[in-house]
Amino acid sequence: MRTGSPALHPVAATFPAQTGSAPADRPSVWGVNASILLVEDDAGDALLVEEMLVDGELDAPLTWCKSLSEALAFLRSHRAPVCVLLDLHLPDVHGLSAVTQIVATTPDAAIVVLTGLAEAEAGLNAVATGAQDYLVKGRIDPQALSRAVRYALQRKQVERAASALRATQQMAQENARLERGLLPVPLLHDDGFEVVARYEPGRAHGLLSGDFYDVVQRPDGTVHAVIGDVSGHGAAEAALGVCLRVAWRTAVLCGTDPLEQLGLLEEILVAERSDPHVFATVTSLVFPPDRDRVRIVRAGHPGLLLRRSSGIEWVEPEGGIALGLLPGHGQWVSTEHALEPGAGLVLFTDGLFEGRTGPDSRLGEEGLLAMAQDRAGLPARPFIDALVAGAAEGAAPYGGLADDVAVVHLAWKRTPHEQ
Repeated sequence: MRTGSPALHPVAATFPAQTGSAPADRPSVWGVNASILLVEDDAGDALLVEEMLVDGELDAPLTWCKSLSEALAFLRSHRAPVCVLLDLHLPDVHGLSAVTQIVATTPDAAIVVLTGLAEAEAGLNAVATGAQDYLVKGRIDPQALSRAVRYALQRKQVERAASALRATQQMAQENARLERGLLPVPLLHDDGFEVVARYEPGRAHGLLSGDFYDVVQRPDGTVHAVIGDVSGHGAAEAALGVCLRVAWRTAVLCGTDPLEQLGLLEEILVAERSDPHVFATVTSLVFPPDRDRVRIVRAGHPGLLLRRSSGIEWVEPEGGIALGLLPGHGQWVSTEHALEPGAGLVLFTDGLFEGRTGPDSRLGEEGLLAMAQDRAGLPARPFIDALVAGAAEGAAPYGGLADDVAVVHLAWKRTPHEQ
């Protein structure tokens, strides 16, 4: 025994393995306030371990427990990171059961098993059971013990980080599958109507936003379409957008009149929203099977682009207030516009044109129209991709498109006699 060595006491006392703090030129090996728990019933072995920790210059408090039950009680009440130096032969447990019980009680604890000279295989089995390392008692020196403790804590930290990353990735994958399943799939009975859509949620790592759209064809050939924008950008707004889209589709399939649909959507929005200030803008369209016109109902939503052979123009039909602003007092009207063969309508949410193009300027509706006119000759898919790309490029120097973006291109396909 070294002269001046502190006397060991069981768990009733906790003491530092080294008096004072680490020298300024020797950085802390913990990065956090870690401690060491020695679980050993032999006082001589415990004293030897304590002296080696002092010689190894580990700047951490040491607690000694003589049984597993004492150790588990300590671990349950201890919140800081801890490295457990564990003897496998204790009065109340024998063998690998000690490791499994500590892992079950404190999964975040690092464990270094202390074995006898003839128990190397037991040490390997302990590592397979959940320990981070093992040491043979008769071959321990201060440097080996210090290194084992340091490495065990680092391995446990890496293990925890890897486990958290796997859990995050799994959750992200599950969320992505869920959100992907909630994205709209146009319900069309034949290929006579073309739907091309682009959907860009503004919230990070999300597939859904408060923007929503859908297209449904009734048995008589009439095509119904909707686009909407729930105010806000969080998961709650995304969920509300899905709720409104599904409700709209159900109303269409039930044959509800377009004006009555808006009233139903407003009732649902008011019932489901988490904040009384949340509202939604909506535009719904009805394309009768005769293909020569479209009926439009607009509730606070931006206008739309009409693509014809002669060019592109901005259409802003008469509309009413957004859903949820004055519940029960919305006055919406249905307007009708003629459609020539091959004409298409482009619906979008305001995220497409509200991106900044300068310190005090935005693309705006006029800028969007000019950009669309410059790309008028493109087919539907390249056209909407070019609109999104152009808006994003213009906003890139000023933070990019921070809002959600949904763009939908709708058109009857030309029949053989129209081509």
